[in-house]
Amino acid sequence: MEQLKVSIPTVHSIDIQQMKCICIYLFLLISFTASAKIELPKLISDGMVLQRNTQLNIWGWATARDRVTVHFQNNTYQAITDQNGGWKVKLPEMVAGGPYKMVISAKDSTIVLQNILIGEVWLCSGQSNMQFTMTGAKYKYAHSIANSTNAFIRHFQVPKHYNLNEPQEDLSGGQWVEAHPESVLSFSAVAYFFGRTLYDKYKVPIGLINASVGGSPAQAWMSREALKDFPHYLEETEKYTDSAYVETLEQKHLQQTADWHEQARVLDQGIQDSQSPWFANYNDRTSWLSIMLPDYVNPVDYVQPNGVVWFNRTFDVRESFLDGTPQVKLGRIIDADSVYINGTWVGATSHQWATRTYNIPKGLLQPGRNQITVRVVNWGGRAGFVKGYPLTLATQTDTLDLSGSWRYQIGARMPPLESSVVLQWIPTGLFNNMIAPLTNYKIKGVIWYQGEGNVSKAQEYVQLFPTLIQDWRKKWQESDLPFLFVQLANFGKVVAQPQASNWALLREAQLKTLAFPNTGMAVAIDIGEWNDVHPKNKEDVGKRLALAAQKIAYKEKLVFSGPLYKSMRIQKGRAILTFNHFGSKWILPNREAIPGFAIAGTDKHFVWANAKIKGNKVIVWSDDIKEPVAVRYAWANNPGTVTLINVEGVPASPFRTDQWEP
Repeated sequence: MEQLKVSIPTVHSIDIQQMKCICIYLFLLISFTASAKIELPKLISDGMVLQRNTQLNIWGWATARDRVTVHFQNNTYQAITDQNGGWKVKLPEMVAGGPYKMVISAKDSTIVLQNILIGEVWLCSGQSNMQFTMTGAKYKYAHSIANSTNAFIRHFQVPKHYNLNEPQEDLSGGQWVEAHPESVLSFSAVAYFFGRTLYDKYKVPIGLINASVGGSPAQAWMSREALKDFPHYLEETEKYTDSAYVETLEQKHLQQTADWHEQARVLDQGIQDSQSPWFANYNDRTSWLSIMLPDYVNPVDYVQPNGVVWFNRTFDVRESFLDGTPQVKLGRIIDADSVYINGTWVGATSHQWATRTYNIPKGLLQPGRNQITVRVVNWGGRAGFVKGYPLTLATQTDTLDLSGSWRYQIGARMPPLESSVVLQWIPTGLFNNMIAPLTNYKIKGVIWYQGEGNVSKAQEYVQLFPTLIQDWRKKWQESDLPFLFVQLANFGKVVAQPQASNWALLREAQLKTLAFPNTGMAVAIDIGEWNDVHPKNKEDVGKRLALAAQKIAYKEKLVFSGPLYKSMRIQKGRAILTFNHFGSKWILPNREAIPGFAIAGTDKHFVWANAKIKGNKVIVWSDDIKEPVAVRYAWANNPGTVTLINVEGVPASPFRTDQWEP
């Protein structure tokens, strides 16, 4: 503890009353020092879930050389704090159960923890698809949310902070939260469905620790020691260890962002005249340009590529829309939007990643003609409405299509907002602040949904991702810690011809990671969305991870994987493929040929191939390739329709038989 210094005047300069005050002050100071309170890490708190069937750590801080006592389940455990006040006790293996109470005490200090459960604890980490909350799909999963009340499923949200200098001892905040219709909205959707599936199977408490950050690359989640084989990442980290420099960068970006938005507001003709804003119903829009939505504004319509664009459409409302609370659904918009119905604001979203659904207050819609106006602020890319999403006005019983002909007008022309370094993505930063403080806390395993942030360096990921797994196992001192991950889902437009794909290469890197023991992969190639890197189907992802957990972590005898490519032989101009994890049998597609296969000869030129199932094998050929040497399956950012699935309902992983440079 830092020594406290008190300046005491000389005796001849003070009177008796002053001396009394000084004595009282010193007494209080000494009393405070002697009775410093116990501090606990944020994870060790009310409502926590402890891992069953393993020795547990309970730790914290108190006065140096003090005795700390932990009383739990009629047993007492003690420890003496070290010179820095740190302490740790080990609890023996315990079976699932609860709720329990834990009493932790030291001299003149006691903490009572309530509502403790013992069950299964899983760390849920990665980037935005793990961060994606139930709120993001609340309309898709309305029934699941309404029926989510379960005191035995709990979620701990690790605060999203980074530290580029050193691993931290504790988190900056966080609490254990029980699942119910309100709280579950903030749960990771993948983690919730994973946890719910395990609870339904094993009927034991489930603790979900969510440490995820959107856009984060794998190297941000790795320790310095783990990155020794990747010196370019350590060099990158060193550039940002100067806190003054980092603060300057942050302040500069905040100021640039604020200035850009203020300038866009000042220049926006749609709101310059407060007496006649463009969202008002009485404005004449016959001079505005026409556009078919959903689509993007043609960049030639700009002098500069970004700024503010206003969209407007009139529509007729039937009587059926006037009762209840209708909603306007506008898909995704790039980048931010404010929506007005008949001149009244009904909602806004500040980024492009969320699908827009806004409730329309009762009485705002009128029988007959109405207007919707959308103000879009666009600071990067093309302004507009992302293709592939329906634009509708809907009630529970009726739907009006709002897609088609709209009008638009440029409100302000701006240069793109200057991009900045995302400091929380710098190597080691998230590990230091969001993973290191967890490593004393015993867990059953890890579920991981990440990879998009490393797509541009997919070949490196072949080594980087296994290194991360080994790093975490070392930090938890569990050499066989189960590590389950999601293979990247399909994303982007379906291509007309076979071609190179970084997403396919990243999936291959993930597939190769299965060579490491106690790993499992959930294939998601069939449940993505071509126009959204954040597909809404998180339930099947969670269930497939839970299926892998049943096999890898709980040693169940079941088919947990889709077919994985094993070998190829060429016979009479045809490639005959065999697979591991075949399952019971294939689901036969409703067509003679199976889509998604490409084949090449020695010229390395791939063409679409014919394929058919024969027993437990797949036979692939093309009349244009007489001497095939290589086959690829689902080798694309988005391979389109996926039909190579076993009867257990799990699709085959994309693969290639060659190792040619893409």
